[in-house]
Amino acid sequence: MENHFIAWWNVENLFDVKDAPLERRPERVKRKIASDLSVWTVDVLEQKLHNLAWVISQMNNGMGPDILGACEVENKYVLKQLLSKITLLDRDYDIIHSNSEDSRGIDIAFIYDKKKYTYIDTEFFQHAVVKRYATREIIQATVKTKQGNELVLLGNHWPSRTSGQYESEPFRIITGETLSYFVQRIQEVKGSDTAIVVMGDFNDEPFNRALSDYALSTRNKAKVISGRNPYLYNLMWPLMGERTSSYIFGGRPLMIDQFMVAKGALKSNGTFRVNEDSISIEVYDGMVKGKYNTPVRFGQEKPNLTGYSDHLPISFILEEK
Repeated sequence: MENHFIAWWNVENLFDVKDAPLERRPERVKRKIASDLSVWTVDVLEQKLHNLAWVISQMNNGMGPDILGACEVENKYVLKQLLSKITLLDRDYDIIHSNSEDSRGIDIAFIYDKKKYTYIDTEFFQHAVVKRYATREIIQATVKTKQGNELVLLGNHWPSRTSGQYESEPFRIITGETLSYFVQRIQEVKGSDTAIVVMGDFNDEPFNRALSDYALSTRNKAKVISGRNPYLYNLMWPLMGERTSSYIFGGRPLMIDQFMVAKGALKSNGTFRVNEDSISIEVYDGMVKGKYNTPVRFGQEKPNLTGYSDHLPISFILEEK
């Protein structure tokens, strides 16, 4: 049995420095994030990268993740800098990334270990979410394991609740429909038993209708395995009753960072199967504070150099026969 340790983390506004010397920043993005970058110096970025790299290196019993999905990264250059801070001897990480049309210039990416996976670059797609103004696309990437089996990854960062939970909900419903459509297309093209792992910051919880009614996310495993629709099994439900979460807002725990899998990762006789006992919120010394265990954020305009992110990472193990 081969284990695949998969993690996801919203790393909170991992911007390049103000002048962005190696990757030109569009003027529209410059205007949007000018205040965020007012004190964002090389030294501040270096500390942010150091803090993130330390957390990533603690994962998987100090071996680091096999695959890490991340959001709120500005460009590939800052991701390369992040990888340079991760000094795990047995890892050879590489990056899957493409710039989005997001108004703040923050993207979704995957980091993967080239020793364990071959990236099929002809099967990278950005699925546009059609709404009145630009938002993050859903990114799709396929990797092949050393055993020759394909694993399809779908990275998400759904529209935020900044304008209000219910006022912004239609945008997440649109995104949920888009996700479900492409899960179905992947199953039609690659086969219904294709292993599909969906991960992201959904800005909704598992019980919210954008996920349950439109992305077809459920806690009913039998429905996912036997149903005719492209249902997704939401791995976060067992953690919902444990007073744990990936994000805190106003003292309220929110499980907005989630993993979901299609039927190809659930069948007992299949190639891949989720280890349901492995689903976890990753928390290490200094990452949370207060009675609500609020993530210690790094921030932008007034950086906290001992902080990390306003979200906590999540992880699980996918087993391969």
